[in-house]
Amino acid sequence: MSNSLFAVFSAVVLIGLVYSGANLLTFTAAIGAAALGFYALGGLGELGLIVFAAIYLPIAVVLNVPGLRRGVLTAPIFKAFSKALPAMSPTEKDALEAGDTWWEAEMFGGKPDWSKLMNVKYTELTADEKSFLENETEELCKMLDDWKINFELKDLPQEVWDFMGKKKFFAMLIAKEHGGLGFSPYAQSCVVAKIATRSLTASVTVMVPNSLGPGELIMHYGTQEQKDYWLPRLVDGREIPCFGLTGPEVGSDASAIPDTGVVVKRVVNGKEELGVVLNFSKRYITLAPVATVVGLAFKLKDPEGLLGDKNKVDYGITCALLPADTPNVQIGRRHFPGAVFMNGPIIGNDVYIPLTSIIGGREMAGKGWRMLVECLSAGRGISLPALSAASGWGMYLATGAYARIRRQFKMPIGRFEGVQEATGKIGGLTYKLEASRVLTATACAECAPSVVTAMMKYHMTEMMREIILRSMDVHGGRTVILGPRNYLGQAYQAMPVAITVEGANIMTRNLIVFGQGAIRCHPWVLKEMQAAQNPNKEEGLRDFDKAFFGHLGHIFNRAMRALVLGLTGNRLAKSPVSGPMADYAKAIERRSAALAFTADVAMGVLGGELKRRERLSARLGDVLSHLYMATAVLKYFETNGRLADELPHAQWAIEDSLFEIDKALTEFNRNFPNKAVGKLLNFVAYPLGMGKTKGPSDKVNAEVAELLMTRNAFANRLLDKVFVGEGLSDPTGRILEAADKLLSIEPGYSNFLKAVSSGKVVGEGLEAQLKDAVAKNLISPDLAQGIREYEPIRFDAILTDDFSKDYLRTNGQIPDEIIEAKPVTEYKAAA
Repeated sequence: MSNSLFAVFSAVVLIGLVYSGANLLTFTAAIGAAALGFYALGGLGELGLIVFAAIYLPIAVVLNVPGLRRGVLTAPIFKAFSKALPAMSPTEKDALEAGDTWWEAEMFGGKPDWSKLMNVKYTELTADEKSFLENETEELCKMLDDWKINFELKDLPQEVWDFMGKKKFFAMLIAKEHGGLGFSPYAQSCVVAKIATRSLTASVTVMVPNSLGPGELIMHYGTQEQKDYWLPRLVDGREIPCFGLTGPEVGSDASAIPDTGVVVKRVVNGKEELGVVLNFSKRYITLAPVATVVGLAFKLKDPEGLLGDKNKVDYGITCALLPADTPNVQIGRRHFPGAVFMNGPIIGNDVYIPLTSIIGGREMAGKGWRMLVECLSAGRGISLPALSAASGWGMYLATGAYARIRRQFKMPIGRFEGVQEATGKIGGLTYKLEASRVLTATACAECAPSVVTAMMKYHMTEMMREIILRSMDVHGGRTVILGPRNYLGQAYQAMPVAITVEGANIMTRNLIVFGQGAIRCHPWVLKEMQAAQNPNKEEGLRDFDKAFFGHLGHIFNRAMRALVLGLTGNRLAKSPVSGPMADYAKAIERRSAALAFTADVAMGVLGGELKRRERLSARLGDVLSHLYMATAVLKYFETNGRLADELPHAQWAIEDSLFEIDKALTEFNRNFPNKAVGKLLNFVAYPLGMGKTKGPSDKVNAEVAELLMTRNAFANRLLDKVFVGEGLSDPTGRILEAADKLLSIEPGYSNFLKAVSSGKVVGEGLEAQLKDAVAKNLISPDLAQGIREYEPIRFDAILTDDFSKDYLRTNGQIPDEIIEAKPVTEYKAAA
């Protein structure tokens, strides 16, 4: 073998070792073997070999003998790292370490083990959960009239409140041993979502006690006495809970809570006891106006050392539970957040509570922030994704139906390319929403995935916003006329609620997703930080040595993987499936490697500055989020049997995520402060340029848009999840009824309209036209009867509401009749 061929062979071997993630000993041994090979082939003389050995051997020994490596190399790095690492408050430490990582860690790691995703078994409804959805939830939905709730009553009817309490809607997460329903996160998601397809107000009312609130906190952290007393009362509806976290001076930065509690001694009923004097001002508290028990977050102080530690004054955020009628607690008037679910302020001045009111007792004093962060997953990972998915379900079905029955310029509006651009997006985003909802609810059943839930809170509510806006575009003027027939107006008005709660979206995207995800999901960074903070320096050095050199190997491996996969067009990437999703899986894996390398370089170059570069860190968070959602779609499509009707939906959703990933990465690289490093990052991620990733094609978008107007497999699955009622109180049911009736008479109906338009059929009014068409054998009598039945339904479905001045002036307190459809025989058939 010639020296040149051997050089190529050696380079390929070394690249292969880096690509495969070979350990340090194997890699250094390979370098030594390559040198000996060159010497044997005559490409390296004796002097050259001696010089090489003089340099190589000491380095190889130091690198591969752990004790020597720690003393010579790692110790000074460890010292510098420990010094540079910013001090971390207990609150920050709790927030960082709270919760678990899940599949998203594989995406962040750059070399996903696809079996972990494909082996995930979606949570299935139990017999009890399925029965509750089909009976109690269905019955609740029938009791709800969203227009009356929002415009006339500004509240749920009392019989609805009573029913929800009696049937344990507020106790879905409370275990059966305490009398609750003990539902899985997926079942809770399905219940909340189904109610949301009927009434956002009712949905939020059910959602809050089953997400961040006293019930969950007591379940996880409460003392046995607290569980025995409070849980049965929450289960049977005797107590309505709320939780006070945000306030006038604190919103997304909940760690900055100004509300205080001071430990004191008080004589109560002739007996001295330890207690806490509270001063607080809370706002935006859902259910506060009707709450009978208040969960409260505050900063606990013990200036006199009454808890036993004379050197500890500030205990930090603590959670307590107190009856709403506790002296000096003032439940304020209602907020009006665009929807009419109960929401308002709570104020307390010099409020005394016994120490036993702290959730978990005195042992949990100061541990409230970790409790809160771990329990946020219910709101971020279950409730808000459920609301978002429900909006997608409803808009998918209703907008698809409207686009088919509404005609302009002699054709259904859903056939216009401009409309299809919007309806295709609605279909693709709804598919992505549902895939992400199902996977994330399953994750919440397995662990407390803090990073995943933050990602889903942001992206799913943003997708909901996009779906609602595009649906409004399609419906046009029908959207802005409020009334019982308008199924979009209330969704639009309440949309900012989901965007804002459980961490405002701007904050969640720019600070939490990557800020927390980069440390929690990285295989080595958290270990390095924990090693640096270890008070046992010898043990810390040993742990840091292992983590640091593991981290170095990780960087080189992911860089090589991204580069090689890019140069080979993803051909060396793995796919867990065959068929139409295989290439997508390979494209996802390459971008996973690119993210891992990019994140490591960014953290290495910018250090703590990256956290303050919110635009940059947000883009990396977007990459991680879309990797997760793309794999959720892949999993959903494969699990549901690779149905032909669903393929365009899955293609649209994944191509959209790949496009967003590429956009975020290239924008990150283009705006990286060090331009040379930015160009290097871009070359590694896209060595051959951006390639074919341009987002969903017009063809795929049109296929989804066309499917949206049919009862396809995905639509039928959604129909099983939504509530469809009858009559004026359910406008969605009206529009779906019209679309179903149209499907039963097409294409004959279209041919009839064309005959009217061309003059082959004549007559004043529909009835005359039908008789003429039957007489001329252009349509059958059965089709004529079908059209005769369809037209009143169609016309009624596209009407908007009008009201008397007195009805509007009194907010519905003076009864009024909503205008009904005029007899369709007064109108000519729409051509």
